[in-house]
Amino acid sequence: MLDTGESANLTHWQERIDMAAAFRWTARLNMHEAVANHFSLAVGGDGARFLMNPNQVHFARIRASDLLLLDADDPETMDRPGAPDPTAWGLHGAIHRLCPHARCVMHVHSIHATVLACLADSTLPPIDQNCATFFNRHVVDNGYGGLAFEDEGARCAGLLSDPKDRVLVMGNHGVLVIGDDVAETFNRLYYFERAAETYVRALQTGQPLRVLPDDVAEKTARELEGYPGQAERHLAELKAILDAEGSDYAA
Repeated sequence: MLDTGESANLTHWQERIDMAAAFRWTARLNMHEAVANHFSLAVGGDGARFLMNPNQVHFARIRASDLLLLDADDPETMDRPGAPDPTAWGLHGAIHRLCPHARCVMHVHSIHATVLACLADSTLPPIDQNCATFFNRHVVDNGYGGLAFEDEGARCAGLLSDPKDRVLVMGNHGVLVIGDDVAETFNRLYYFERAAETYVRALQTGQPLRVLPDDVAEKTARELEGYPGQAERHLAELKAILDAEGSDYAA
């Protein structure tokens, strides 16, 4: 159900602000798709209660106070006024219900990640440092079954059962990224799109690819996983820019 009332009475206010900033910056980077695509963030201990964007509101307009507060275990959610988009409920509800380690979930049809998802082999090879970030840390869904209503959402959630897999390349669809909080997940989403762009552009040259050896790719991925504070500073800087511009994202 949707939280109502003035911002002072809304729960999880800082989380809402972080989410709203991520929506605004995703739109600015043209990684959104009209009024489709969705982000969610678990706010309860078991992961079942989560914040998510309202139905068919453009990412560039979403404010902290607009976010829905939903319960993945509530079967009557879609029967209430202000219900979320049915595919958002099917996909994000299933993931929060079945994958409690997925605290934050971001799904987009960003251009280069979606190009990757359209290739016969949608695996991202470690051809540079950004691509190496995701070495052995992404999984490809080769079983696209249509719009992500509840059955399809549950099937996708089953592909994320291994906590080390933080990116789902959704074949014929797009990309879905999970993480522990908004900063980590948005940072991962950003760098996956950058990595996919590098790979797609490298393929366009028609030249042989310089693929890193597995041991170097794994070493690089581990080093980047342990890099201190980068995701937090990334989101903090984005919020600082929005604040300086007078954005109403935190309203």
